[in-house]
Amino acid sequence: MRIVSMREAKTHLSRLVKQAVEGEPFIIARAGKPAVKVVAVDGPEPSSRPRVGFLAGQISVPADFDRMGSEHIGRLFGEGE
Repeated sequence: MRIVSMREAKTHLSRLVKQAVEGEPFIIARAGKPAVKVVAVDGPEPSSRPRVGFLAGQISVPADFDRMGSEHIGRLFGEGE
């Protein structure tokens, strides 16, 4: 595994991270001693995670959702007194 100095890591971080993502992890050394190991994180790409509709079919929204608690909220603001 490749060992790079802190200075080299600062200078070439983008390139080093790209290489780590492509399967070439590396170690950053401080004062000549290994300090950290940089490896790719296994996980889904952000674009592959569904965002809209990810709970479709798992929850239901009541028809009066926009009016829920309106009586209580009205009392808090002194309406209807």
